[in-house]
Amino acid sequence: MKNLIEFIKKIYKKYKEIILYLIFGVLTTIVSLGSKYILLFVLLDAKDPLQLQISIILSWMIAVIFAYVTNRIFVFNSKNEKKIKEFISFIIARISTLLLEMLIMWFFVTFLKLDSKMYVIIFTLISQVAVVIANYILSKLFIFKKNN
Repeated sequence: MKNLIEFIKKIYKKYKEIILYLIFGVLTTIVSLGSKYILLFVLLDAKDPLQLQISIILSWMIAVIFAYVTNRIFVFNSKNEKKIKEFISFIIARISTLLLEMLIMWFFVTFLKLDSKMYVIIFTLISQVAVVIANYILSKLFIFKKNN
């Protein structure tokens, strides 16, 4: 048992940033999906293309604020004193992945008319995987660089 604990500690130390990114990425996804599902299935209609995109944008805004704070503090331990510039860079990167998500959702839900609740959920989850990977790469390489 002691060897297993040591092994886990070693893996955590080696991959701490990725592990924390995934943990906070899951939490950000929960924030995003929770707000999106409330918008799509309670307040708005996913079959309406405009309402679909509005729900994506609003849930994104909520999630991006949560993600910036957690990424800055817990994942990348940013010491960058130019917080506004860093936040703007973060938003620009997240806008690019928002557009990716919107394109994926538009293509499958609107263009291909796979607009049942089940398909909306499936394609939301698929788009989230693509977004999480892209967000990590952009954050690591451009926003929270260690030379900040």
